[in-house]
Amino acid sequence: MIQLFKRCGAILCVAFAAWQCPLYAQSYAEVVEEAMDCIKKDSLVQAESLFQKALKMDPSNARNALLFSNLGTVQKRLGKRDEAIESYTMALNIIPYSTAMLLNRASLYLEMNLTDKAYIDYCNVIDLLPENVEARLFRAYIYMQRRQYQEARIDYNVVLGKDMNNTTAILGLVMLDEKEGRFASARDRLNLLLQSSPDDASLYKMRANLEWEQGNLEAALLDLDHASALAPADAETLLMRGDICLERKDRKKAKEAYEKAIGLGVPRAELLDRLEKCR
Repeated sequence: MIQLFKRCGAILCVAFAAWQCPLYAQSYAEVVEEAMDCIKKDSLVQAESLFQKALKMDPSNARNALLFSNLGTVQKRLGKRDEAIESYTMALNIIPYSTAMLLNRASLYLEMNLTDKAYIDYCNVIDLLPENVEARLFRAYIYMQRRQYQEARIDYNVVLGKDMNNTTAILGLVMLDEKEGRFASARDRLNLLLQSSPDDASLYKMRANLEWEQGNLEAALLDLDHASALAPADAETLLMRGDICLERKDRKKAKEAYEKAIGLGVPRAELLDRLEKCR
């Protein structure tokens, strides 16, 4: 009897403990919600783990495409680029015509210098959304890398047809014009940009480089004056000035420009040859 009581007491104790601490299993939706909260708190490692947990809980859930996409973005932020590509690909296996997911993967491919794969994704986006600005601009960039200038010009013009003030597209056409020897056209585009953005030092540098290529050294130096006034700490402007002054045989001013660039952090060792020419 005593043994039976002890056994029953043990059972009661276990039952009481189970009543006091009930087992609680999170649902798929709750795990996903927790993962999203972790992203907001920048707890990316935990978010990654929770997304993976949710995907295992319900492999056939219709929301898994979005989960894979979110997982890919978290992994990208964690520096796990190969895993992120795999997650984006899993998302696209479920929803192959998602332009947002194609753009995410294309961007990561481009970041990894896998330009051929990025190109395919951007082309697929354009097939679905012919006027998508992001896809057109990045595909044009890839065309520029491949020296397919005519194709790049088409993409830039499509963007400008939708947004005539798109600075990236205009600058793309400036570079194309310059490469193809259309200097007047390139200068006109830069002049228009400078009218709307007169405080952009980089535009003055671009125009200075254009004038320099055409042998208009005085005009180039004037533009570099504007650039230096707007961005005094830009060493590249000073290096350009030094090179142009050397070309004009003005060794004193060239040396002054190089010394200022060194003062802004350019290693003297990199400029030894140029400084030697200033003697």
